[in-house]
Amino acid sequence: METLDTIIIGAGPAGMTAAIYAKRKGMTLALIADSMGGNMSKSGNIENYPGFEAISGSDLTRKMRAQMGRLGIEPVVDRANVVERTGGGYRVVTQGGRTFEAHTVIIASGSRWREIGVPGEKEFVNKGVSYCTTCDAPLFAGMDVAVVGGGNAAAEAVMEMTKICPKVYMIVRSRLKCDQIIAVRIMQSGKVTVLEGYTVEKISGSDFVESMTVRSRDGKVETLPVSGVFVEIGQDPNTEFLKGLVKTNDEREIEVDDYCRTSLEGVFACGDVTSVPQKQVVVAAGEGAKAAMSAFAYVSEVKEGESPSCTL
Repeated sequence: METLDTIIIGAGPAGMTAAIYAKRKGMTLALIADSMGGNMSKSGNIENYPGFEAISGSDLTRKMRAQMGRLGIEPVVDRANVVERTGGGYRVVTQGGRTFEAHTVIIASGSRWREIGVPGEKEFVNKGVSYCTTCDAPLFAGMDVAVVGGGNAAAEAVMEMTKICPKVYMIVRSRLKCDQIIAVRIMQSGKVTVLEGYTVEKISGSDFVESMTVRSRDGKVETLPVSGVFVEIGQDPNTEFLKGLVKTNDEREIEVDDYCRTSLEGVFACGDVTSVPQKQVVVAAGEGAKAAMSAFAYVSEVKEGESPSCTL
């Protein structure tokens, strides 16, 4: 079996960028992913990616995919199931039973949004339901919206929406858990109604979101007239298949250093699956470039018979 220079797991903006950089460096590679684009492909209008005033996540995915195609990168449409060490590097076995070996592995498996799990949520994704305030907030200027969540991410989303929206509802299952300084700002804004002890029952509308129904602990049901619902209850990194191979934090995100190195020599990670803050498309792409360049440096040292640079 041929030993590749690197195996890249995941084809979101981090994985695709890593593949492009690796290929341009002349590295032999396999890009393994069960779908293209990751969370980016499901995003609505992206207005903060340099070079585009506005572009949909699906269009940006197609452009990145086309660029890979021009470089001769053909993804392996499958899902990584096992990553294990070998004498000369690493072996990846897919769910479909295919096996690949390489000197290095770049993990770019991304994360998945935590969903509320209520009627109307999936139906109105990109039609009023959003999981990225930074990406989609400008689309809701002048409208009443709701933010679901009680942590810092939700609180920051609320403060961002108060700049452009006349009214913001904050739906908190138990109590506010954000930093006190942000909580004070929310209470003093004059635009925010905080509903503590409330859960979302359903999201309703015709072509787009028109309202959201919530229920209090004591059974009180209210219908909130909103045009947008921002779900800010966190993300879950896709790290289950690693089975403890590398060090992760309390959120199960892979811990990396400034060079995208993990705790295991020859294994790199990038994008939303890592501990790097700010889960944004442009950040993920940048981290993918870094990971590929770090993997290239590592492989170069291996082939020259030198001891690779230390890991995290």
